[in-house]
Amino acid sequence: MKNIFEQLTDLLKKDERLVSQDGVLLKNQTQELARKNDPALIKLLLFDLAIKKHFFFEVEKTLIFDKEKFIRFVSNKQFLPDSYTAFKNKIGLTVGDEYLSESKEVVLTWPYKDCVLEGGMTKEDQKRDEIFYNETLAPDDINRLLDAKVFTNFKRIDKKGEHKLDGFKRDEKGTIKDNLIIKGNNLLALASLKKQFAGKVKLIYIDPPYNTGSDSFGYNDSFNRSTWFTFMKNRLEEAKKLLAKDGIIAVQCSFHQQAYLKVLMDEMFQKFLVTFNIQVRHPDRILTGDKEYNDVMEYILLYSINSDIKIPKKEALKTDEKYIYAIEEIGDCDEIERGGKKVKIFTPDKYRVIEKKPNPILFKKISIRGSIREKNSSGRFFVKYLEALKNKYPAGTLFRVSNMGDDAFIDRYFYSPPEGNINGGYYQGKPQSSDTTYTPYPNFFNFEKEYNRVAEQGDVDFRNGKKPEELLRFLVDLFTSKGSIVLDYHLGSGTSATVCHKIGCQYIGIEQLNYGENDSVVRLINVINGDQTGISKGVKWKDGGDFVYMELAKWNAEWVEKIEKAKTGKEFTKLWDEMKGAAFLSYKINPKTIDANAKEFADLSIADQKKFLIECLDKNQLYVNLSEIEDKDYQASKEDIKLNKEFYG
Repeated sequence: MKNIFEQLTDLLKKDERLVSQDGVLLKNQTQELARKNDPALIKLLLFDLAIKKHFFFEVEKTLIFDKEKFIRFVSNKQFLPDSYTAFKNKIGLTVGDEYLSESKEVVLTWPYKDCVLEGGMTKEDQKRDEIFYNETLAPDDINRLLDAKVFTNFKRIDKKGEHKLDGFKRDEKGTIKDNLIIKGNNLLALASLKKQFAGKVKLIYIDPPYNTGSDSFGYNDSFNRSTWFTFMKNRLEEAKKLLAKDGIIAVQCSFHQQAYLKVLMDEMFQKFLVTFNIQVRHPDRILTGDKEYNDVMEYILLYSINSDIKIPKKEALKTDEKYIYAIEEIGDCDEIERGGKKVKIFTPDKYRVIEKKPNPILFKKISIRGSIREKNSSGRFFVKYLEALKNKYPAGTLFRVSNMGDDAFIDRYFYSPPEGNINGGYYQGKPQSSDTTYTPYPNFFNFEKEYNRVAEQGDVDFRNGKKPEELLRFLVDLFTSKGSIVLDYHLGSGTSATVCHKIGCQYIGIEQLNYGENDSVVRLINVINGDQTGISKGVKWKDGGDFVYMELAKWNAEWVEKIEKAKTGKEFTKLWDEMKGAAFLSYKINPKTIDANAKEFADLSIADQKKFLIECLDKNQLYVNLSEIEDKDYQASKEDIKLNKEFYG
């Protein structure tokens, strides 16, 4: 008996439009016709009862064609395996049969960043063998997951220490101007920032888990590339909503995921600007000798939601260094007209070029070659109107063109190729419109020395994860201005917040873990008290300033932590009894059924008991929703209720 794949193949081959000359089914054509609800195709599919049952459903006695299901089915590699498994003219990453950009999956618990750690370990540099719960909610299960959450444990921290928060600072438009450090799940924290900061963040910088398979995050085999993509995609989607129209998102990564991450972000953002290649160590400095090659580079991918955004150019004051030529006309000349301009012609015996000391009233010499021929107005004029005259006049003939150029001389001198050369050129006076010259940044930067000194910065030890302050200052200076907001939702050791604090830029940092004495909060307190490492001397940092600390109010997340800390079957049994009365359980489970099978639960391994109990929790209720802040079950204080209402406005 033929399976559904074979049945559909045989059926579709009855339509000659869907078959190539050599008898191969044209999957792209099939998908295109399905997208158009082609009547002949639908009639053909209705002809076979099995196919009809598979791709049609009934609504009040009316058959409806499930077009999306059919297209996904035809895209499946099990159906006529070949290299044409994606839609025509559509290239992208897929999870199963669905393009990642179109996926509605949301990863809720994630290794490390979502704090699912075994044995209570909380430090990045500890060796561990975690159990990962890469749970995914189906679209129908996502109802209040990304609603605004309640914040708690508010405090303002300044040079005098910690204080109860008495309110938020706001600008004239009502936007919060406080620096914020938020502890909790970064996906849910991002979603909670939308009401206050949507469209207002100028720079998002993140240094996410690199997913190397061997680094200090220690991912296991279940943490594969597709789940990492989903993890990244979920958070990028929420972060994207916070970007200003002229905002930039910068994602730092290693070679392990750089190429794949670029494909993902190409699908999500309007414009790719550039990849900055960052040298992080000297090529001769080898960390481990067993590698096939020495990895010395990292990458920063830059994107915008605005297709009109361009990377700023380097600004430098113009100098007189190259303005060293004077031109002396010593004889009669011919005069012609080219491009609507008068052109005086001086053969080599009718002028002299004299080299002098640099002076702003002299000329500099520019050869017309390469891109200057097409992208420079003087180069284009020469190519179009003067270059052909080299066959009429001697080599090195000078052409004085009237009313051309932005300099003190009004006219511009061009010359035909000298004897033995193939390129002509021109003499240009120093431009008068501006004292500044603008040149593009390169896409390579060497921060090797800064990375070598990074351990000392901030007086916190964040092994293998800390980025140098100089690198973050470069990005912040390049893409922000006074009053800009910078967001980092993988805050880690707090380098981005530290740099912003020292240069007076507003920042928002989000992190799940508390790193104890090496936490970002500790580092920022050091900054407030006058830390002199990193960029401090360069920006003349002394001390001062403040930030507001706040946490997501946990609910089911508290139960996750309790489950993670439990080590024995008795503890799990006790937790289950408590969960039935106090936790929000998933609607999919029936506590009575679990109680009736208590022996089977007790026979599970410790790891499986942990996993099972976590799966029993409703993931929409990991943290307290703002809409329920006054529900007595959540025990929110009057102070928290007041500050949340003020925060959300």
